[in-house]
Amino acid sequence: MKKLSIIIPVFNEENTLIKILKTLEKVVLINDIKKEFVIVDDCSSDSSAKIIEEYLIENNDIEIKFCKHSKNKGKGAALQTGIKESTGDYVIVQDADLEYDPTEFNLLLKPIEDGFADVVYGSRFIGGKPHRILFFWHTIGNKFLTFLSNSLSDLNLTDMETCYKMFKSEHIKSLKLIEQRFGFEPEVTAKISRIPKIRIYEVGISYYGRTYEEGKKIGWKDGFRAIYSILKYNLISK
Repeated sequence: MKKLSIIIPVFNEENTLIKILKTLEKVVLINDIKKEFVIVDDCSSDSSAKIIEEYLIENNDIEIKFCKHSKNKGKGAALQTGIKESTGDYVIVQDADLEYDPTEFNLLLKPIEDGFADVVYGSRFIGGKPHRILFFWHTIGNKFLTFLSNSLSDLNLTDMETCYKMFKSEHIKSLKLIEQRFGFEPEVTAKISRIPKIRIYEVGISYYGRTYEEGKKIGWKDGFRAIYSILKYNLISK
């Protein structure tokens, strides 16, 4: 039976953590695909780690791996740990906030299960799903980063920066990933695009964005790092 590894990077998400885990519990995947939770706590300073440990005790019937970093390394580092520890046939990232809807996993799974795709990106900018209206300049920044990435990788993605990227595990595990923070998205896109005969698809997904008051962490410095990462992994470290 096939299995989907859901990598959940956590850093100070005590307010939303239980809700996202409960939502993930209820997700039923197509073709009887099983679920594996791979939770990586990136040295949270709030009660996130305690919440996860209590959840593990109360839910020992769920396949869960829990990893803890002894110091804060960044989201990219947490994802690298999660990818390494995952054992599923497929891998997807689920942020511990509530910006993305895990009930839509099947939208990404279908092109892979139907034999068309090896990687599927969930785009916040296509399709008829709900999208919260928030930051104008963030949207412009996302579209610029996607354009720059596309121009160098020769892809035609609409949302390179999306959290929802589903991979066949052999492809994502074959990559040597370096970026510790939010440079993960352009790095993985550049490197996955160079795998011979890789088939990349895109589907529209919902987006329930957060404000900074609600816990959003990415900032303008991360935008500059993304530009650097696009140039580095498409040109310099090719």
